[in-house]
Amino acid sequence: MEPTLRERMDEIDERLIRDFTDRMKLAGEISDYKKEHGIPVLDRKRETEKLRSIMDKSPEEIREYSAQLYSMLFEFSRSYQNRRIGTGSELTERIRRAVEETPSMLPDNACVACQGIEGANSHIACGKLFRYPMVMFFDSFGAVFNSIEKGLCRYGVIPVENSTAGSVNSVYDLMMEHKFSIVRSMRLKVDHNLLALPSSDISQIREIYSHPQAISQCSAFLESLRGVRVVPCENTAIAAKRVAESGRNDIAALSSKQCMDYYGLKCLKASVQDSSSNYTRFICISKDLEIYPGADRTSIMATLPHEPGSLYKLLSKLYALGINLNKLESRPIPDRDFEFMFYFDLDTPVYSPSFMQFMGELSSVYETFTYLGSYSEIL
Repeated sequence: MEPTLRERMDEIDERLIRDFTDRMKLAGEISDYKKEHGIPVLDRKRETEKLRSIMDKSPEEIREYSAQLYSMLFEFSRSYQNRRIGTGSELTERIRRAVEETPSMLPDNACVACQGIEGANSHIACGKLFRYPMVMFFDSFGAVFNSIEKGLCRYGVIPVENSTAGSVNSVYDLMMEHKFSIVRSMRLKVDHNLLALPSSDISQIREIYSHPQAISQCSAFLESLRGVRVVPCENTAIAAKRVAESGRNDIAALSSKQCMDYYGLKCLKASVQDSSSNYTRFICISKDLEIYPGADRTSIMATLPHEPGSLYKLLSKLYALGINLNKLESRPIPDRDFEFMFYFDLDTPVYSPSFMQFMGELSSVYETFTYLGSYSEIL
């Protein structure tokens, strides 16, 4: 009886498994030879020649698929060889030391840099990360990074993305300029409220102040008002402070309830944002590498070669090691045409052997690779 198509496919799969097993065993023997003779695992010229040969031997209609299959096989082989050899590096040793030497908890009181003024979202996030922080306020995100880099403050709290507005691009650009480590991240629910002087009534309001992002996030509410002028300003806390100092009953601010308490205002209407699930993600940064217990997220950035498949090769390395990718962001590098810095958030415990292997391999492959830290995220 003729075998069915499915049976024939099963027979091929069995042969493939046997051949794949033999290939990986041989890759292991090659890694032993390389280790003995001090030969690096990656031989880019050999892989390029081998891939070209495979494509030449493949039928035209599956040539592209053959290239993808063998690119993945090369990645699997290199990963297996690195695991046998051991991928210890200066970076992995630095990570191990940080895991061992970092205290069990963030300090209750520390000097923390925030952008804005009292009541700004960075200040609110800071209060959720530290019990008794000594907060220093700065006018810009760049000044916060500078304060960390120069040792003026031990920590800084910076917004990196919003669930409705997306990434804070200016912060990602600053990451290329400064040296720092991420020690914690958190998500803060953003709640916009219409705040005014205690003697005000909503019918009196003729001007509303707030940050442009808050204004856009409350567009439906603002459109429902008649004869009201909307005025953008630096941030929502400054808007609340301006209203408090104005002495006017005809102006209001879109701001947080914390600002209501800070500046002696009252809430004319609560939660006026368009979406009830509006969150901003903040990172807590430090000058030194600190890895606190429970760190299960890692951030890295790398400049990849401007050539086909460069991003795919890095992603295939993650796939081969079973590491999940939470976020991928790219930003153009200033003064360098068509070159981008890529930012990766990885979902992997810092204690995982796969994580250490990945870090060891990356630091030896990408010259511009930067490890930004391993940390946990709180809500």
